[in-house]
Amino acid sequence: MMSKVSISHVAVLIITAVLLATPAQVQSSEQKGLEIAEERKARDRGWGDSQADASMILRTASGQQIERKMRMKSLEMQDDGDKGLTIFDQPADVKGTAFLNYSHAIEPDDQWMYLPALKRVKRISSRNKSGPFMGSEFAFEDLSSFEVAKYAYKYLRDEKINGMDAFVVEQTPAYEHSGYTKMVVWIDKEHYRAHKVEYYDRKGSLLKTLTMHDYQQYLDKYWRPMKLSMVNNQNGKSTDLITHELTFRTGLDEGDFNQAMLKRAR
Repeated sequence: MMSKVSISHVAVLIITAVLLATPAQVQSSEQKGLEIAEERKARDRGWGDSQADASMILRTASGQQIERKMRMKSLEMQDDGDKGLTIFDQPADVKGTAFLNYSHAIEPDDQWMYLPALKRVKRISSRNKSGPFMGSEFAFEDLSSFEVAKYAYKYLRDEKINGMDAFVVEQTPAYEHSGYTKMVVWIDKEHYRAHKVEYYDRKGSLLKTLTMHDYQQYLDKYWRPMKLSMVNNQNGKSTDLITHELTFRTGLDEGDFNQAMLKRAR
């Protein structure tokens, strides 16, 4: 029969193990979330630059819709976030409108818009980046490139999405003036592609849901969704961003992404 001393000793060991394990497990979920994010970013390095023809379809809660034609240019930066230029071609009321975005890992993104009617370039304030982009359900901050340092991470669980095994990871914005308290992201385990993102507002309520569709592979490595669907869960509006044609390594450089280019964008 085990002595009282032995039983007490075993009990102490068990309690100590539990106490030591608890913070380690909390750290484990955060570390695992960070590792998933780092792998996601690592698999999308080296693409260089790209150009795309796209459409943005805005829908009201009642189903009425407006379609806008646009061109999108992107440039990968080695020691910073990516640069992007979006030029609207149709309809006539937005023709010539151009949006320039410099994503950053830690510092606030730099964003400007050229408004043809005013014939001037307007800088987007950091405090206004949670606002809607061109009346769509995408916010200005949604247009930033994914940079690991922008968020704190927490692995939540494994789950199936579209028949694929996926990680579910919580991202908390580490930058100021975000319109979100957190995002919950579904990332497939095979290719580390995001398939769904839930955005929670400043009150902690579900605000929007983004789903990615029709992934295509480019340069035998880089995956891009041909359709992004953003649904506002609170007002019933939605916006689809559809890519019609996408080309990589077209020879763009930093000279194609400056404020002077906004006024000359055609």
